[in-house]
Amino acid sequence: MELTYTYGVTMQEINRLLLFYPFLEKTAIGTSVMGRELAAIRIGAGPVEVCYSAAFHANEWITVPVLMKFLEEYAEAVATGEALYGTDARRLYRQVTLYVIPLVNPDGVDLVTGDLREGSYYEQAVSISAAYPAIPFPDGWKANIDGVDLNLQFPAGWEQAREIKYAQGYRGPAPRDYVGPAPLSAPESRAVYQFTTAHDFALILAYHTQGEVIYWKYKDLEPAHSREIAEYFGRVSGYAVEETPYASGNAGYKDWFILEYDRPGYTIEAGYGENPLPIEQFPEIYRRNTGILLGGMTQILQKQTT
Repeated sequence: MELTYTYGVTMQEINRLLLFYPFLEKTAIGTSVMGRELAAIRIGAGPVEVCYSAAFHANEWITVPVLMKFLEEYAEAVATGEALYGTDARRLYRQVTLYVIPLVNPDGVDLVTGDLREGSYYEQAVSISAAYPAIPFPDGWKANIDGVDLNLQFPAGWEQAREIKYAQGYRGPAPRDYVGPAPLSAPESRAVYQFTTAHDFALILAYHTQGEVIYWKYKDLEPAHSREIAEYFGRVSGYAVEETPYASGNAGYKDWFILEYDRPGYTIEAGYGENPLPIEQFPEIYRRNTGILLGGMTQILQKQTT
C-alpha cells in the first residue's frame, strides 16, 4: 500500500478489476469540476440495493482504497466461490446489489496528494487557501477544487449549515466548510444526489476520516433498524456510535438520505489522527471496517426478511 490513491491510480484499479471480473459494471454518474469521471461500480444482481461512497473530502483520500480493496475481495470471492469473511459471497451477490462510488472528489484528492501541482485550477486553490493561513496547504484541504465542501451541499438543513459555517468565517470558497452558493451547486455532490434519486437504496455508507466513530442520525429522525445496525457496526469495528455534533449536523449526504428516504444512512469516520491520515494506518483501518462493509449488506438484508 505504498500508493496514494490519486484519480489516475483509482481509475487504473477500477479498469483492472473490470478486466479480471467481467460481472462488475462501471457507470459514469457525472463529472468533477475539472471534467474527471465520477465512477460507480456495481457488484451484485439482487433486489436489495445499497450504496457505499468515499472521499467526499480531499484530505480523507485513504477511504478510497478501503472501498477498492473490499470491492476486490468481494469480487474474488464471487469468482472463486469462496466465503467473504464467513458469508456466502455468491448467495449475497444474488440477494444484494452493491454500488461503490470510491472517489467523489477526484480534483481535491489530486490536490492533496500532490498529483495536481500546476495549471489554472491549482493556482485557484492556492489563491483560495491564501485567505485561510491557519489551514495548511494542501494537507488541510477538504473541499472540491472550487473551494466548496461537498458534504455540506445536500438539501437537509442547508440553510442552518450555512448560518453555522458563515459564523465560523467560511462565507466564500475555502479549503473547507464553505457550503456553496446553493444546495447541489457543485457537480460532484449533484452527481451523487442524482445517482441516489435514480435508485432505491435501502442503506448508504459514506466513508470519511477520522475519529473511529459512526454517526447514524439526522436530528431526531431514526429510521427503522438504523440504531440496531449502527450498534452492530460498533461491535464489529470497535468504533463509537454517536449522534452527529451540532456544528456538523446538517447538509451532509447521510443527513439528506435519512431525511428524504427514512432509511438507514451512516457516516463512518475511519482511523484516528490528523488528516490526511498516513497510509501506514490503512491495514488497521481496513481490518476494523470489513465487518461494517459486509454488514451494510447482510444486516439490511436480514432486517428486510425478518
